[in-house]
Amino acid sequence: MDAIPYLAGGSAVAALALAAYFFNVVKAADPGNDRMQYLMKEIQDGARAFLKKEYTWVAGFVVIMIVLIAILLNPLSAVSYVIGAILSASAGWAGMTVATMANARTTNAAIEGPQKALPLAFKGGAVMGFSVAGLSLLGLSFLYLLFVEWAPRDTAVESFEIITAFGLGASSIALFSRVGGGIYTKAADVGADLVGKVEAGIPEDDPRNPATIADNVGDNVGDVAGMGADLFESYSGSIIAPMAFTAFAVASGWGPENASTLDLILFPFVVAFVGMIGSIIGSFMVRSGESSKIKDLSHALHMGTNVAMLIAVVGVFAGGFAVFDDSARWGIPLAVVFGLAAGWMIGKVAELWTSDEYPFVKQIASQTETGPATVILKGISSGMMSVGASVTLIAAAVGASYWAGQQALGDSQQAGIYGVAIAAIGMLATTGVVVGVDAYGPIADNAGGIAEMAELDPSVREVTDSLDSLGNTTAAVAKGFAVGSAALTALALFASFDQAITAANPAESLNLDIGNVEVFIGLFLGAMLPFVFAALTIDAVGRAAAAMIEEVRRQFREIPGLREGKEGVKPDSARCVAISTEASLKEMVIPGGLAIIVPLVIGFIDVNALGGFLAGSLVSGFALAIYMSNAGGAWDNAKKYIEAGHHGGKGSDAHAAAVIGDTVGDPFKDTSGPAMNILIKVMTIVSLIFASAFV
Repeated sequence: MDAIPYLAGGSAVAALALAAYFFNVVKAADPGNDRMQYLMKEIQDGARAFLKKEYTWVAGFVVIMIVLIAILLNPLSAVSYVIGAILSASAGWAGMTVATMANARTTNAAIEGPQKALPLAFKGGAVMGFSVAGLSLLGLSFLYLLFVEWAPRDTAVESFEIITAFGLGASSIALFSRVGGGIYTKAADVGADLVGKVEAGIPEDDPRNPATIADNVGDNVGDVAGMGADLFESYSGSIIAPMAFTAFAVASGWGPENASTLDLILFPFVVAFVGMIGSIIGSFMVRSGESSKIKDLSHALHMGTNVAMLIAVVGVFAGGFAVFDDSARWGIPLAVVFGLAAGWMIGKVAELWTSDEYPFVKQIASQTETGPATVILKGISSGMMSVGASVTLIAAAVGASYWAGQQALGDSQQAGIYGVAIAAIGMLATTGVVVGVDAYGPIADNAGGIAEMAELDPSVREVTDSLDSLGNTTAAVAKGFAVGSAALTALALFASFDQAITAANPAESLNLDIGNVEVFIGLFLGAMLPFVFAALTIDAVGRAAAAMIEEVRRQFREIPGLREGKEGVKPDSARCVAISTEASLKEMVIPGGLAIIVPLVIGFIDVNALGGFLAGSLVSGFALAIYMSNAGGAWDNAKKYIEAGHHGGKGSDAHAAAVIGDTVGDPFKDTSGPAMNILIKVMTIVSLIFASAFV
């Protein structure tokens, strides 16, 4: 047992070594001609400038949180918080760096076909994946060894209060990175599409469009750095939740059967270890053949994920038999597998609703024949319908993992909740390869932009478009994993909050009777907040996009020969980058701050109201996240389906209607939707960390 944290830390080091290897593979690839390299550098410079400014702004918030944690809790928790924040930001920076290197190299590889371009784009994304998983697991392994084994605190509760602060640090970066990056990328994307495609009638990523560079920068700061911070937080939270719950529940009087407290605390590291090994092996399974069909490319890309999951399942059962006795040997691993299966199935639901291989996207595309209104209506209904399937899967996963936990550890509520908590790690055990598949998408999108701006042969753009279309689906799949794990992790953290209240003051305990007026009020406030949060972020995209649209129109109007593509006439791309940067940083403050401030205010007023608030926000936030992510992905791929030649193809009225649908979907799938899963976990983990201060 003593070796488990060291094995987990060792697998994290191996993941970081693999990330370094893939980085060098990408770096060694040919970046193409001078024009491609120039465009790559423009995108790199814009992404770096944004992240530097964003991290500077977020640093001010981090300092405020450090002071609060140090005063209300203890200085060591503040140290843990800082470590989580720094490692999360580092993972985002590493992913952005390699993604902006891989884009032109993927474009150049696409000249030879998808069989060369897909593995290269995946390796670029895998640097992000293994940086996220490696840094998260390494940080948590170190903190466990430091505060539990090498320099233990007086009680296990104190030790895990400190370790839990790591998750809040990761959450802080994730929240602002997702919101800020999401606003940036969608402001540029909407501005570029509406003025370029619809008004000016020029292709996507046309070099005449001043917003094109900003749009490609946005892919990296939103869909790579933001997404990486999101998954870093999700992965960290899923490991922390069962450990913290066990410590708080045992302190409140729980006595698990068939397992010691130490067994239950360490098993999350076992799951993370086997998942990491599976991800490392699975990453070498991503190979494409000669086919350029979406279905064949999808099979090649998902091969790595499927192999990783299979290895993780075998490894979890082997670990269960090594660690536990009696029914816990199979019960706890079974709960993990239930979580892994639910994550995979939620991903498949996302694929079903967002891939043009299936009817839903084709139905949206057919609605373009009757105008943008019917496109939007069909996209909304499809996204809402997908919520039914995803919620059913989550409910089944919670019920099944709760049952497995009770079979393993005894007929108690705590045993069942431990099963749910450990299932959340199952969903994210293969984070390294899942994030790699997700981050591949923005790289492919950038590759298409560079192909267009560098005026390469149209056949190259056809290859990158096929890769990009697949990337939209893989992104929706990864978002399904993230939001599914968010629901399970938030439930476990919520239960930990309940136990922490009792552990901090045995005279206090949550009374979540809906007849309790404080709980009822909290429930409604919690259900309301995700809607307000979504409204704020969508409005932010709208305001930033309006400024972008006016700037693009101004340049087309005032720069002679720009719209016509006159030789030597270039747009002022830097101005568009600056507009997106300034707008996104200003607009991210209020929605980001709400997630921290509101639960603190309610908690200091009444802990029962806070319990109701967390329950309401968890349910409505999960449903909104699924709806917005899947509706947005479906609109985007319906547009790409038409651009591939269906319903009149590019330049038709149907295409214009699809672009409008995609424009509505952009903030849904890349700003508000993905930020929901961070929102519900941030509020829960803030409540957990400050539980002792509330009572």
